[in-house]
Amino acid sequence: MANRSPLQALSTLLRSDPISYLKQDRPLYYEKYQKDDDKYGYSLRTLAHCEPFFQYCFEEYFKIQLTGIENIPSTGSGILVGNHSGMLPIDAVMMTMAMCKLHPSPRRVRYLITNFFLKVPGLSNWMQETGQVRATLENATNLINEGELIGIYPEGIRGVSKTFQHRYRLIDFNPGFVKLAITHQIPIIPISTLGGDEIFINVKNLNSVARLVKMPFFPVTQVFPWLPFPLMFLPLPVQWQIKIHKPIHLNIDPSQAHNRHLILKIAREIQYTIQKDLNEMYAKRKSLINN
Repeated sequence: MANRSPLQALSTLLRSDPISYLKQDRPLYYEKYQKDDDKYGYSLRTLAHCEPFFQYCFEEYFKIQLTGIENIPSTGSGILVGNHSGMLPIDAVMMTMAMCKLHPSPRRVRYLITNFFLKVPGLSNWMQETGQVRATLENATNLINEGELIGIYPEGIRGVSKTFQHRYRLIDFNPGFVKLAITHQIPIIPISTLGGDEIFINVKNLNSVARLVKMPFFPVTQVFPWLPFPLMFLPLPVQWQIKIHKPIHLNIDPSQAHNRHLILKIAREIQYTIQKDLNEMYAKRKSLINN
């Protein structure tokens, strides 16, 4: 595998054939998905176009410190569950990058996304081509049956719309991921991410404006909506920490998947585990902005 720096990787954005560079730098990932005809719209070429920029963000801009990547299964399905933040799904993009470049058996993560992102012109196709899938029970079931890793952020839109004063305070998890895990007998892998809540300083959500423009929320940040596109989406270079836990195998009879008290209890336990991580990482962090 070539050992290019992130800045060297960025130069490939100007190349006409990014696939050849992905094949050179990420051969295991390339071999796994080069012939994949994905019904959800995933495109290896689109990922190859974006991968150099993702690498730069991962290694240089956010300087991500990641532990536990080996805890994500190399084969078979599983559910990645984590805290959600940052207005935009940048946390999902960074985990996509981690799985592509750091995992011993690189594989994609199929993040289940809300309909809102699939209605934004230009963004919809891009998100599907980089591996995201509309969040429906049918899609989740099909992906699990196909042995794919799925990613779920149980805070949903509420997580990414948090204001700065509520950063790293988890909103109660939707327990649907627990029901999926019990029904299909697959593991849950909790992921705690510190940094995403501070890349955009969301001072206030203008609910009246959100209703007017038919958005789930309308934030006021250090750059949005003041600067012109695309500068209005420029995040701060905050250092990230990502901790991946060992898989949780519930070993609960599938008939209990409809036991609401049980699935709520498990969802809260996982939520508290992630919250505890965030509290500890936040307390120990020495620097916010990358040096």
